[in-house]
Amino acid sequence: MDGVLVDSEPVILAAAIRGLRDFGVIARPEDFIPFIGAGEIKFIGGVAEKYGVAYQPVMKDRVYEIYLQIVEQTLGLYPGTPERLRQLTDAGLQLALASSADRIKVDANLRVAGIPADWFAVLLSAEDVQRKKPHPEIYTTAAARLSLPPEQCIVVEDALNGIRAAKAAGMRCYALTTTFTPAELKKEGPDFIAADLGEVCREILNTLRA
Repeated sequence: MDGVLVDSEPVILAAAIRGLRDFGVIARPEDFIPFIGAGEIKFIGGVAEKYGVAYQPVMKDRVYEIYLQIVEQTLGLYPGTPERLRQLTDAGLQLALASSADRIKVDANLRVAGIPADWFAVLLSAEDVQRKKPHPEIYTTAAARLSLPPEQCIVVEDALNGIRAAKAAGMRCYALTTTFTPAELKKEGPDFIAADLGEVCREILNTLRA
């Protein structure tokens, strides 16, 4: 979802910096980079612990409170995303949304982006798994709920932790350059690197026709 369907990384970054300040943590944007895609507990807690402050669940509650206050005005929408999703479903593909974010954030992002949740045959969030990315659990769970073997699944990711999770799950992974550079993504071994979801969709549909 984040960095694939919507440009939400700047929103959660702003909310996390503001929220952590309430707990005495003066964080910088670059502090969060290693934790992108690993879920909000790690995203918030990893940075707090870097500054010697133990993570508390109330930290995440505060960050989400701020996130919901600003998401309507600040969420970035990638052009054509709903149309790309319809292209894939019209081609007979099942879509799964598998996010390390909590469901409250998933629902807010989809609502603001105008993407109905029922477009996805499976929708997973942080609450649905025990181990977050880079562990493959969220992707293996999605495949199981789709009744598909991992090798028949394609993961679309923007984050290094997400690519690691997809590859560990035994799935093909198409990476978007929305969050990390092509050189950074390439180090994780994705099967395809693209600038936007439209390019990914064309690659998937061409694969189906081949």
